[in-house]
Amino acid sequence: MDTLRLRPGVLMTETEYGIALLDQSTGEYWTLNPTAALVLRVLLDGEPPDRAASALAEQYAVDPTEAERDVHRIFGELRSANLVSVQRRLGKTGGTPS
Repeated sequence: MDTLRLRPGVLMTETEYGIALLDQSTGEYWTLNPTAALVLRVLLDGEPPDRAASALAEQYAVDPTEAERDVHRIFGELRSANLVSVQRRLGKTGGTPS
């Protein structure tokens, strides 16, 4: 299973509105609204994207298919902004990470 992590040099703080991220290497701030903040929290807790979509659908009463699309969009935007990285973890059967 893969694990989402903030990239080294990215700081995160909770705000009244959601989450603020600071990329120390560029000085850029990113503000995540409450829905994106929920998705990021779930993914950073090591949960898979489908669990983040379920949490989003439950919390905000959105269609599960729409929630899944939102999770993939948020994940893609975080990766495109170089704020997160994905760490590969070995499965229970062993093997080598890809």
